[in-house]
Amino acid sequence: LLVFLLEGEDFLQLLQLVLLHTAWEMGSGQLHYSVPEESQHGTFVGRITQDLGLDVSELVPRMFQMVSRGHEDYFEVNVQNGILFVNSRIDREELCNKDPVCSIHLEMIVDKPLRVFHVEVEIKDINDNAPLFSVNEQNLTIAESGLPGFRFLLAGASDADTDANALLTYKLSPNDYFILESGGDEDQSKSPVLILKTPLDREKAPVHRLVLTAADGGKPELTGKTMENAANGTTAIKLNATDLDEGINGEITYFFSNNVPPRFTKIFSINANTGEVRVIGKVDFEDINLYDLQIVAEDKGSLPLSGHCKVLIEVLDMNDNVPEVSVTSLAVPVPEDSPPGTVVALVSVSDRDSEANGQVSCSLWPPGLPFKLASTFKNYYSLTLAEPLDRERVAEYSLVVTAQDQGVPPLSASSSLLVPIRDVNDNAPAFTQPSYMVFVKENNPPGAHIFTVSASDPDVAENALVSYWIDETLCGKVYALQPLDYEDIKLLEFQVRAKDAGLPSLCGNTTVQVFVVDENDNAPTVAGSSEETPIVLVAPVLSGHMVGKIRALDADSGYNAWLRYEMHELTAGPWRVGLYSGEISTTRALDEVESRSSQTLLVLVKDHGTPSLTATATLSVSLVASAQAVKTDTLSRTGESSKPLVDNVNVYLIIAICSVSSLFLLAVIFYVALRCRCQAKEAMVYGPGTATLVCASEVGSWSYSNRHSHILAGVSGEAGAKSDLMVFSPNIPVFADNGEVRNGKELLPNASGEVSHVQLLESLKKHNIFLFF
Repeated sequence: LLVFLLEGEDFLQLLQLVLLHTAWEMGSGQLHYSVPEESQHGTFVGRITQDLGLDVSELVPRMFQMVSRGHEDYFEVNVQNGILFVNSRIDREELCNKDPVCSIHLEMIVDKPLRVFHVEVEIKDINDNAPLFSVNEQNLTIAESGLPGFRFLLAGASDADTDANALLTYKLSPNDYFILESGGDEDQSKSPVLILKTPLDREKAPVHRLVLTAADGGKPELTGKTMENAANGTTAIKLNATDLDEGINGEITYFFSNNVPPRFTKIFSINANTGEVRVIGKVDFEDINLYDLQIVAEDKGSLPLSGHCKVLIEVLDMNDNVPEVSVTSLAVPVPEDSPPGTVVALVSVSDRDSEANGQVSCSLWPPGLPFKLASTFKNYYSLTLAEPLDRERVAEYSLVVTAQDQGVPPLSASSSLLVPIRDVNDNAPAFTQPSYMVFVKENNPPGAHIFTVSASDPDVAENALVSYWIDETLCGKVYALQPLDYEDIKLLEFQVRAKDAGLPSLCGNTTVQVFVVDENDNAPTVAGSSEETPIVLVAPVLSGHMVGKIRALDADSGYNAWLRYEMHELTAGPWRVGLYSGEISTTRALDEVESRSSQTLLVLVKDHGTPSLTATATLSVSLVASAQAVKTDTLSRTGESSKPLVDNVNVYLIIAICSVSSLFLLAVIFYVALRCRCQAKEAMVYGPGTATLVCASEVGSWSYSNRHSHILAGVSGEAGAKSDLMVFSPNIPVFADNGEVRNGKELLPNASGEVSHVQLLESLKKHNIFLFF
């Protein structure tokens, strides 16, 4: 109903748009316009955006461009309104010569996504070329005895136009003696013939001046054929003219008429006596596929008479032209994240031959590449992506586009195309391993380089430019900003991140564990007072009797904290010390003579570090004759009564016995458990290495240092205190009231009760004498 409401030009325009849209949807995606030749600059051709279904506002953002191979300046598109217009003068005869159809192929290209549209603009012929005669004046000699009907061939005219604009008709100026015979509308190539209408009288009119006018018209009369590339001397046609006269009046000579173009006579020749037309030059179908030869047959009479004919030589095409391939890269380099179907290049092929010799097919080599050729229009193809790309796997592709015609034998041509792949930031930096374990000796200088981490990125340029950081520090190397102390921090754990410079940037990370390696930077320290330690023994002392024990500690770990004890050679005498236990005992029995004076013992405590560090413990050993002497000496120095002393010491004794018993029980439990683990040679694993369990030899004491981790970068927590545990066998002798040495397993009172024990313990306490259990 809407269509019937429209009138005139509105209805026609709507109908044209509907038909154009239907043809676009059903056809091969090609628009067809037409414009007359010689149109002025700015002449409207068509609304490209409307007909292609594009929005005018898209042209600039989508980088619209028009490609016209070999005819770049004939047309232009106004990107402001989407109108295709004539940009420069078009001469159809110059562009297409005598081809019946003359058109210019245009490609309209838009990006994001990339699409190619094909447009053909047909150039319509206008009658802008007048017929032209090859000569301005023709002279004919006619006998006045000639009979009416006598015929004379005239040189015809030519017209560069086509179709109706090139149909030639001739008109003779009015006269009483001649009429003109010319071809009809269906014969545009026949030359005019002058016919004698009435007898001539030389005495009345020796010369007749006629004007021949050419309009459009003509058609062929006689045709012959030859093949292109024919060898010189090949006979195209043999003419045979007859003359009923006899003698010299019947002898015939053949030659080309004056209206045969000179370039034709360089390709063909005619034998004057036999009438054979032969090939003497190169016959090229692609140059001229039709030759129009006007032949004159003339006798040798005194007043020669002539006949004429037209020979049309049609050249048959041979497959002598190799196809031509033209490749235009559009999106090079191709982003590696381009989706399948993305147009990479445009391929056009052509062949100057005709029919099967000029029909060309395209192929892509080598096979198996992620590209394919898609035919878009006639001899136009699009090179598109068939599969996703990965630049890190293949950085560029070398393609060969081959065009082959269907002639016999077929001819082919190839064109190479290098398609580089543009990198996209699709790979994050990757470290060689997810975590690193680094061992650094303590006491390192501040700012020392301790390790280098490295991440690689298979991308290129800024997408592979990697930077590193720990928190806010950019670096690829890990530095210690301050000296590390194994006794304070044993493990530092943090993350190193690597970020590329792509947009958007991608990150990778790794964990670095820095284990602080212990150095022997702490000398052993002897427990207790640093002054000389007194030890009182009751004589006599038997050989092998243990008189005391040295307890030393080392803040280091492992072998650096494994201590050994040695008796100084100057104070060795009848004394010895346990190599790893620190227990001091006699090497022989001591008599009363040796007990008259005290002795000073020097014990060297060494660790197993490199170099070894040493500490010295000093002990003063005094021998007394009996326990009563100890009591008397103690009372004389204190000046106090024994009764209060007994009361106080009882309390101390009870506390001491309970404490010692508890410690002894706890020590036995730990000793049994860890002794079993030591004998089974089980290692305690922590971090990258194992904790060292050091077992003493003959006395069965042991020590163990536990490691604690300090976690950096967000992991909070306090480090536990150093745990060094030492257990010793409770075989230290004690004194009974009767002066006998007991093995410490039980305390036997004497007859007077607890006084002797109390006095002994109090005296030992006042003189800083320690009993080790």
